Amino acid sequence: MMRLSLSQRLSVAFAVLLLISCSVSAVLQMRANTQHEQETVQRLSAGLAGHIASNSELMDRSGWKPQAVRDLFNKLMAVNPSVEVYLLDRDGQVVASGAPRRLRRDQVDLAPIRQLLAGHALPLFGDDPRSPSGRKVFSAAPLKVGDEDMGYVYVVLLGQAHDMLAADVAASSVLRTTLWSLAVAGFGILFAGLIAFRLITRPLRSLTDTVRHFDTDGAALAALAPPGAVADVDKEKDDIVILRQAFAQMAQRLAEQWRQLTRQDQQRREMVANISHDLRTPLTSLHGYLETLAVKGDSLDATERRRYLDIALGQSRKVGRLAQELFELARLESGTVQPEPETFSLPELVQDVLQKCELAAEARDQHLVADFAQDLPPVHADLGMIERVLTNLLDNAIRHSPAGGRIEVVLRKGTAGVDVEVSDTGPGIPAAARDSLFLRPSSLGGSARRDGGGLGLVIVHRILQLHHSDIRLIDVPAKGAVFHFSLSPSTA
Repeated sequence: MMRLSLSQRLSVAFAVLLLISCSVSAVLQMRANTQHEQETVQRLSAGLAGHIASNSELMDRSGWKPQAVRDLFNKLMAVNPSVEVYLLDRDGQVVASGAPRRLRRDQVDLAPIRQLLAGHALPLFGDDPRSPSGRKVFSAAPLKVGDEDMGYVYVVLLGQAHDMLAADVAASSVLRTTLWSLAVAGFGILFAGLIAFRLITRPLRSLTDTVRHFDTDGAALAALAPPGAVADVDKEKDDIVILRQAFAQMAQRLAEQWRQLTRQDQQRREMVANISHDLRTPLTSLHGYLETLAVKGDSLDATERRRYLDIALGQSRKVGRLAQELFELARLESGTVQPEPETFSLPELVQDVLQKCELAAEARDQHLVADFAQDLPPVHADLGMIERVLTNLLDNAIRHSPAGGRIEVVLRKGTAGVDVEVSDTGPGIPAAARDSLFLRPSSLGGSARRDGGGLGLVIVHRILQLHHSDIRLIDVPAKGAVFHFSLSPSTA
């Protein structure tokens, strides 16, 4: 079975509906014309039966006058062949008629006659004695002898002669010409309507082609919806244009999400490559020194053996830290770890973290400074996770600041809660490394990669995302790296 497109199905439906509408309209028009003709004839001839009854001596007290009846029928048939005159008794029985052929029924229902005489709305239809079930418009009047009702004069206004003539006219060339004219006009309207319909649905077909050839990389979207083309969707009134622009918006979002997933996949691959490199280096060093101790342990003096063991232990600690960071990041990325918010004082937490990092800073001859604003509101967050954020940032600042450097933690009241700023006096972050600073292991080199796996900032970024916050690297004169984030205040 052939499958039609939406435009083709709509065109077929339009053609069928137009054909049905034209047919119904033609039938209704013919019926209206017929009814109009019948009502007109009945109104014009309403007094015909009364005129006959009052001006013709069709009967006396002794009964009907056959000769007078025949003369009347002959005159009426000569003047108007379409009428048929019947004489009825009081019960509606046909007692005489001017019909040239045999009657099909000899009884006429008197109810329509009484309605006509009572002045009911026209047209009214009465029994046709020449048809077993037909009904025709008529004229009727009571037939009286003196003051006594003897029966009725019953005139069928559109008799069989009229019906035969109407049938002949229906078969004539005039009617055929009229019908052909109507058919040609109908097909012309249908053809023009289909062309107009095709022009109207052309944007829909174009959208269908675009959807059919849509690629997830978004390459086909430039012509479909430039950045400014979907700005006024709410002002449009054309449904197809609204649909096209809505699809363009959806496609652009899908394409952007696809590109973002591609970037994230690439970053994840780079992360795996970097972590593999970071693991391979200390493991190779650890393996080498342990192998040296195993092979040459007896020939080494105590000082050399101790030095080799210290180096091996240092590399082992680095592998352990990297493994711990990987495990922590994997738990954060998997979604199994969710914050357990509580209300606490952020200045007190910062003081605790500063005390924990104080020995590492003193070993490098660095200064830890706290600058807290007055009347800071308590924050609502996961205490352990925020402690981890502060520890990673301070550890990162200590490892990148030179001897004698200054590391400062500033707390201020902000529009979103409490603003936290951690800064150092190190060399800062190169511009080339800023875009991926929180997305993959640190590529800053130096002690960052020697002492740890470089995942500290990635973990910080993920923890703050779970708190509906974001960390930013800002530029401050006379300072190195400056990290800024905000925490929501407690509503209690």
